[in-house]
Amino acid sequence: MFELLRKKLGNFAEKVKKKIEQKADAEGEISQGFLQQQKGFAAPEQPEKNLIEEKQKEALPKLEETPELELPAEEEAIAETGEEEPAAELLEEKAPIEERAFAEGKFSPGFLPAGKKAVAEKKRELKPAVSIKGKLKAAITGAVTLKESDLKGLLWELELALLEADVEQTTAEEICRLIKEKLSGKIISRKENAEAVVKKEIREALLGMMKAKEIDLLQEIKAKKEKPYRILFLGPNGSGKTTSIAKLTWLLQSKGLKVIWAASDTFRAASIEQLEKHAERLNARVVKHQYGADPAAVAFDAVKAAQGKGIEVVLIDSAGRQETNRNLMGELQKIVRVAQPDLKIYVGEAYTGQALLQQAKEYDKMIGIDAFILTKIDCDAKGGTTISLLFKLQKPILFIGTGQEYRDLQRFEPEFVINKIIG
Repeated sequence: MFELLRKKLGNFAEKVKKKIEQKADAEGEISQGFLQQQKGFAAPEQPEKNLIEEKQKEALPKLEETPELELPAEEEAIAETGEEEPAAELLEEKAPIEERAFAEGKFSPGFLPAGKKAVAEKKRELKPAVSIKGKLKAAITGAVTLKESDLKGLLWELELALLEADVEQTTAEEICRLIKEKLSGKIISRKENAEAVVKKEIREALLGMMKAKEIDLLQEIKAKKEKPYRILFLGPNGSGKTTSIAKLTWLLQSKGLKVIWAASDTFRAASIEQLEKHAERLNARVVKHQYGADPAAVAFDAVKAAQGKGIEVVLIDSAGRQETNRNLMGELQKIVRVAQPDLKIYVGEAYTGQALLQQAKEYDKMIGIDAFILTKIDCDAKGGTTISLLFKLQKPILFIGTGQEYRDLQRFEPEFVINKIIG
């Protein structure tokens, strides 16, 4: 078999040699002597034997079956296009399904499929640094007592973890102070895992700090004797009020409740048409006036229409506004006086962080906030804003928006955030 292979290679090399000679004759290859005369140096020798060996080496891989390698997305795209920087669309097409879904916003960093960990998910180590003296004592007594010096590094890491999660600075400092008080003097058995014990204590402390008055919205709606139950939505421009109204309507309708909307955003262009589009899809009625009309009058008419039609819930939209605009804030106060809402929900974008806390504080002073809906939490790596809101304002977060579909409205659970920060 090897003799046959050698013979084939020899024949192949001979054919290559003849091809080269023919090509040289056809193109009028410059002779070696001419090169020496023109350039003043001798052209390097190229023995026929070396040329044959090179062609044999080139031929060898063609005679062997080599397995097809799986290239990374970037290299495979380059191989297909021949471009060093392939188009982004092709790279996205070659990326794994889970990664494309994450890029398209179908998965939040906290909801990545198993095995796919976002960089933002990396958590800091939260464990006490027990001194040598403390360890020796533990070896004798069978337990270690945590001191403030043992907790210094742990508290520093915890504060950094909170700040990285967009928890407001004074809130992060206060949380660390309270946890230091809770852990100082804590006795941990030698049989227990110190890091696990400390994490459990931190988790319980955070849960306690995030406690606010719970509102069971469905129960409150059903319990109110004089219908309709009235909910006013307020917040800055672009926070997602209209979308949140649509999502909440879908939820209430799924529980058998009838809903009517008040198009009290008579300021923003196309706001009424946007509301009507959602209402058409959800089969909900909209009460509206002309643009520039009094928003409070629209809310009043919606309440009257609900009373006349036996509709259980009125959802009142309002124009987005900054807390510094006193005239528009005064307009909201008038809606509150006229419509007398049972619940005032502030709608804010979860990822705006400390700015959201400052805006909510001003709204609470001037209008009074009863609860929050946080939108676009699927764009937020950690969700630390929720800790700041609950700790500083003590107002419940009713729901969080997790996507663009009507069903993407989830009841907020503090563990959702704590798991992201502490693990």
